[in-house]
Amino acid sequence: MIAAARKAARGLLHDFGEVEQLQVSLKGPADFVSTADRRAEETIRRELKKARPNYGFLLEERGAEEGKDSSNCWLVDPLDGTTNFLHGIPQFCISIALERDSRLLAGVIYDPVRDEMFWAEDGGGAYMNETRMRVAARRDPQDAVVVTGIPHRGRRGKEGYQEQLHAIMETVSGVRRFGSAALDLAWVAAGRFDGYWEQGLSPWDIAAGIVLVREAGGIASEVHGGSAMLKSGSVLCANPVMHGQLAEIFKRAAPTV
Repeated sequence: MIAAARKAARGLLHDFGEVEQLQVSLKGPADFVSTADRRAEETIRRELKKARPNYGFLLEERGAEEGKDSSNCWLVDPLDGTTNFLHGIPQFCISIALERDSRLLAGVIYDPVRDEMFWAEDGGGAYMNETRMRVAARRDPQDAVVVTGIPHRGRRGKEGYQEQLHAIMETVSGVRRFGSAALDLAWVAAGRFDGYWEQGLSPWDIAAGIVLVREAGGIASEVHGGSAMLKSGSVLCANPVMHGQLAEIFKRAAPTV
């Protein structure tokens, strides 16, 4: 997984340099970015298939591919933070997860701009490059900086979001919005953020990050409880104490969402 991410990242970094130049023209850089996205996905698919030829795939661009080994499935987002990439903003990543028998087993999130490789395996802890990661230890929401994704045009999850945001802003020290769900989760696992919530996501956006957060000592659930994050696209992550407090805030803010 790490090798596949690094190989795809070389092409993305080259394309990112090119797309920065495209911003000065009127020749729709969106098409260029979608090409870069597909190219990175194909590189990851090829490398993973070479290593585990019978595993299945759930790919952002190509969709589901059933493998001979029905127990194992790769969940791949070759470019999480596409809008950032499109605008020359260096906040994007590659996300790869392995699901075995409907259980998330391993996750890799790679930030090629900072050369930060976040990785974790069930029961083995979470790491950034070679350094062990732990979620932040803050227990009081008043001291917390949390990160979110704001529902925008064409995205699910708008219902109740304003109430959630208002309730959180009245409680925490700061709220951030960076534009890459996978990196947001990785940064929660690394202790940079105290919590993260978002709705309307796809499985490949969050699968690897959930593994990272859990292995770093955090809790991942749906915003209003439940564990079907990959199905619902709803996720709330934090350390065990902070998670409970944030969940209670959301319950009061928009209990019907």
